[in-house]
Amino acid sequence: MSEQIVIVGFGPVAARLVDELLPAVRGGHARLTVVGEESEAAYNRVLVADLGVGRTTAGALALADAADLAAEGVDVRLGVRVKRVDRARQQVLLSDGTAVHYDRLVFATGSRPVIPNLTGINPDPASPVLPAGVTALRDLRDADVLRQAVDGGKRVVVLGGGVLGLETALAAAEEGATVTVVHNGPHPLGRSIDRGGGAVLAAGLRRCGVRVAGNARSTGVEHNAPDGGFSALLLDDGSAIDGDLLVISCGVRPRTELAEGCGLSTGTGILVDHRLRAHHEPHIFAIGDCAEVRCPDPGCAECRNAMGPSGLVGPGWRQAEWLGGYLTLLAEGAAAEADLLPALPPEQPAVVVLKARGLNMAVAGNNGADPWDEEALTAGAVNGRPRLQIAQWADPEHGRYVKMTTRGGVLEGLVSVGMPRTAAELVGLFERGAELPADRSLLLRLDGPDLVPGAADPAGTVCRCAGVSGAAIQGAVEGGCSTVADVSKATRAGTGCGGCHEDIKGLIEKHFSPALP
Repeated sequence: MSEQIVIVGFGPVAARLVDELLPAVRGGHARLTVVGEESEAAYNRVLVADLGVGRTTAGALALADAADLAAEGVDVRLGVRVKRVDRARQQVLLSDGTAVHYDRLVFATGSRPVIPNLTGINPDPASPVLPAGVTALRDLRDADVLRQAVDGGKRVVVLGGGVLGLETALAAAEEGATVTVVHNGPHPLGRSIDRGGGAVLAAGLRRCGVRVAGNARSTGVEHNAPDGGFSALLLDDGSAIDGDLLVISCGVRPRTELAEGCGLSTGTGILVDHRLRAHHEPHIFAIGDCAEVRCPDPGCAECRNAMGPSGLVGPGWRQAEWLGGYLTLLAEGAAAEADLLPALPPEQPAVVVLKARGLNMAVAGNNGADPWDEEALTAGAVNGRPRLQIAQWADPEHGRYVKMTTRGGVLEGLVSVGMPRTAAELVGLFERGAELPADRSLLLRLDGPDLVPGAADPAGTVCRCAGVSGAAIQGAVEGGCSTVADVSKATRAGTGCGGCHEDIKGLIEKHFSPALP
């Protein structure tokens, strides 16, 4: 008898899991139900800002088609909320009054935006309803609000200096809006970037037409617009930043309330083991932004220093692919074979990449130490372990900055602003754990005037979200794919953050350009 699998949530990670489970559904081994709160099937939430400034369409963001899935035998329920999970009866109770039985339940509930406690914004944390002129830019309706402001050349205030807020600010400014980024701390990206890189990044934002208000602590909002909507962001020094739209980009928080409500263990996210199973509950799993991989074994070395959910789509997709294979084996009755599957490998430290028109940045790992900070450089250098070494280069006038933090010649952290080819090489070295050349200046020359810009290296990973190599993309292009959309459909490259689109275009152009005589 086939197993009933229920997925709660229908975002990008859930869509990938559905794709992985379709063969089991077609083969009659599994029955699949997907429950999504929104009326639309899964779409790429990471690129909602691009939709809001008119650079893409809702159709291009789509990751699943409800009608196609229904034709495949998937029970897709959109615009329905899960009210409660009854673990004793193995049922999911829905807001429309129906109940769905499960043999395996997967939480893919994602995250919700963090809404700061400001005067004039006092939302219910579990179900925030923001006032007119204020948006967190999370769904298609939020994109419509931003689009109206950008098309009208309005004043947009972005609260928060994270990468998504900066990408939104840069895109909106380029499309004609007057944009101000307001953040707490001396520079954008907070603790993710060092002081020098942060200063060069802030200057780069200003050169791109984005106003930056640093060291600013917001206290409230005014609603004096003609329609009663947002009119100004109030700061603790008594000043105000006027605007027509406030975009809140203060991070996200895993949605764990359903799991907590049915008695599952939670920390920052829903606690799962290395097979993505909820603690002490073999029938329930969690993936994506809502899942925190931290097994119950207190002696597990991997979990001792484990971070919470990354908030990135790439790790969620890898979880979905692994879990799809595991659940398929269980549905086929191959429990012994499923138990022999290697556990999901731990994620590597995240790399934060900002690719916008006119500004390129990559940061990763430990990059806070300065070249002459002896205490920081020698920390951890015990029992023969090498000390940290810092190589740093700055050209603030031209918006360029590179910092390489190494131990034993291997990168432990990096910052690169305004040096796209150097950034790409450093990110590759960081992810592979490869040793840098003894002469670090060789890496800087990648962005020198004597090197002609070229397409992405086919031997390396081009799409880091989906883990697609340049060789795979090149193969798709040679097979007839002539646009980024074609390549995305064939390989899944470019369906995440969108930062690799220019690299994909480069590979396409290289293939179709006429050979030199």
